[in-house]
Amino acid sequence: MQKLFVDFVPQETVVLNEEQSRHVCKSLRMRRGDMLTLTCGDGQNYGCIIEDASMPVTLKVCYKQADNSEPNVRVTLFQGVPKGDKMEDIIQKCTELGITAVKPVLTHRSVSRPDEKSAKKKQARYSRIALEAAQQSGRGITPEICGMETLSNAVKNDESELKILFYEGGGEPLSRIIPKDVGSVSVYIGPEGGFEKEEVELITQHGGVVATLGKRILRTQTAPVAALTAIMLLTGNLE
Repeated sequence: MQKLFVDFVPQETVVLNEEQSRHVCKSLRMRRGDMLTLTCGDGQNYGCIIEDASMPVTLKVCYKQADNSEPNVRVTLFQGVPKGDKMEDIIQKCTELGITAVKPVLTHRSVSRPDEKSAKKKQARYSRIALEAAQQSGRGITPEICGMETLSNAVKNDESELKILFYEGGGEPLSRIIPKDVGSVSVYIGPEGGFEKEEVELITQHGGVVATLGKRILRTQTAPVAALTAIMLLTGNLE
């Protein structure tokens, strides 16, 4: 069933805003009597029937049930800011796989360095991409897309239970690092060119563990998808 993330107070009747109504009527081509699922981030899915398919769309809540689509491990991606639109692909694919949050970080080798105004526009676009991917994949939450910050600040404020740095210089296999019952994991991925040695030392000084994704060097947009897939598999979230 199609799922929409809507900011609403759960009650018997829900009225969608203009953008949501247009999406339901024009993009999804739904009509009066069709069913869809709403979620507002409270851990519940609300099964609704369309009572009025005109603008705005009006829905009646028929039932609610606990959402069971979220993984039992919270994964935060600290992604070195890449060039072009690679971050968009990273956010989309990682959202589908169950990421909890994405934090773009500026590193020594980050070529793309948008000013404050451009960075805010990018953050808004990234959040929209995460929302669309969450709806498409049936997530229970929309991942948090944070503003850009320096790697130094990001590392110092990282409170995850396990911090993993993926580095082309080698490291431990994930199977030796990740316990199945781990609650929260941070993943550090460098931009094009990877991390500098000083950055690797910074992360490890703050509790980071250096890991490998195999003998091949992955692109910056491939590594986070591979890492997240492996983490979900090792924690039992792809069963």
